[in-house]
Amino acid sequence: MEKYALYVPRLVKKEENFTPGHRACIGCGEALAVRQSFKALDNNVIVVNATGCAEIFGGQFPNVAWQLPWIHTLFENTAAVASGIEAAYKAMRRKGVSLPQNTKVVAIGGDGGTSDIGLQALSGALERGHDFTYICFDNEGYMNTGTQRSSSTPFGAMTTTSPIGKKSIGQFSWKKNMPEIAAAHNIPYVATATHGYPFDLMAKVAKAVATPGPAYVHVLAVCPNGWGSPNDMINRHSRLAVQTGVFPLYEVENGVYKMTIEVSQLRPISEYFAGQRRFRHLSEDNVAKIQKRVEFEYQKLLEKTKHGRK
Repeated sequence: MEKYALYVPRLVKKEENFTPGHRACIGCGEALAVRQSFKALDNNVIVVNATGCAEIFGGQFPNVAWQLPWIHTLFENTAAVASGIEAAYKAMRRKGVSLPQNTKVVAIGGDGGTSDIGLQALSGALERGHDFTYICFDNEGYMNTGTQRSSSTPFGAMTTTSPIGKKSIGQFSWKKNMPEIAAAHNIPYVATATHGYPFDLMAKVAKAVATPGPAYVHVLAVCPNGWGSPNDMINRHSRLAVQTGVFPLYEVENGVYKMTIEVSQLRPISEYFAGQRRFRHLSEDNVAKIQKRVEFEYQKLLEKTKHGRK
């Protein structure tokens, strides 16, 4: 049973900031999550996009899906470029340059460009307090280049660079907790979201962009090609990630933790693994080990929400 603590959503606008006609794979959860995120915002937004899936399928001329000012940057410097844009706007206003009011800067990247290659630039931008929002669309691997492992790949998952074998379980390390790393910078707003809960996602993106100072939103985006799952099951797997405790939905506002969807009874992790080729090699002992870790981390998070602060 899920306990909702959703914001009352405003009317979802009909206009699309990220339009159909892009080159995403069939059933791409990231394309859906990008669309939902930017439907939550008006048109006075500058998008800074790291190299990755969203940049490839959404920004290739003539099939450009963006209806917003959009800049493609490298894997490693998305947050730095967003910081530069925000700082430049401040400098121009000080010099009396006429600019649109309340322009928002939103940086986006995948888990590789966020928790791996771009972590240094992101950490610096958060620490300096730039007024921008960073959204990580996390499909748990370097999917655009052939499904290589990242630090966001779950323990036990099979990828091309974490293959299974007689002495290998697949991914050997536990998933890096990027939302907690962002929260450790003591920024005003951090949240997790996923496309299976669209109103929760849109409300959090809108709240993040409206928050003065740096904000971070971590969005789980199902990748049927990389996960080896049916392309018509992306929202089911997205919701199962929440319902099993693999990907809890919460926010951290000025250091205060709050669950936005609390699951009173977690579903077995095996339900989430079912239908995903990347986990089919796991033994019952492997699954039990992961189940224990998920339950431990979920309870730890619940304790933070009970006590309010981290």
